[in-house]
Amino acid sequence: MADVTLRILDGADRGRVFDHLNTPVTIGREEGNTVQLNDERISRFHIKIQEDQGKLVLTDLESTNGTRVNGEDVQLRILQFGDVIAVGRSILLYGTKDQIVGRLDELRENGLSVTDDLTPDKDEGDHGPESLDFELRWGASDSLHSTLHIPSAPELPSGLSPGQAAQLSEIFEFLHLQSRTLVQSAVLPEGASHFQIDVTQWQQLLDLQAQLAEYLRKIGEPEASQ
Repeated sequence: MADVTLRILDGADRGRVFDHLNTPVTIGREEGNTVQLNDERISRFHIKIQEDQGKLVLTDLESTNGTRVNGEDVQLRILQFGDVIAVGRSILLYGTKDQIVGRLDELRENGLSVTDDLTPDKDEGDHGPESLDFELRWGASDSLHSTLHIPSAPELPSGLSPGQAAQLSEIFEFLHLQSRTLVQSAVLPEGASHFQIDVTQWQQLLDLQAQLAEYLRKIGEPEASQ
């Protein structure tokens, strides 16, 4: 059972800390939620955070105004320490200071170059939990997004049945072939710094984006595909 800490960065409950929460955790404005927030733009039961195969999964519970993680609209999301969750007018930060410092250290070990506005002056000394308030500038969601949630290839799901694995492979094959066609159609004029694609290829790119959006919606809201 996961141990969840959420800090309220903005909204009517700003400054509150909900720590050592056992999963599953529900967040909403109604009594009966693990975390009840005073925010009229939050649904009665807005999101659920639960553990699955060692990962912490956030699910939007068909909320009226939606959920954003690191600035992106989501229905489902695997959470990482330092993720910024926006529900209604409330902004929540996932993880303790120690957990987020650990994630920063992990990112640095993997070659992260932290931007100047997130790094203390050299005179500030070594990094540590006590310097995290300065380093992350609590509430600066854009900085948190760019620093802590660097886009990277996610892990493939495990435990798939042969049929599910074949279906997932078929989806990836479709996306691979479509993107390969678009890449091969791009033209780079001699001496130019930008690629060019014709209107037809641009439309195919938009169609591909629409297909991806449809897949994401069907995964996040299975009933939408029925």
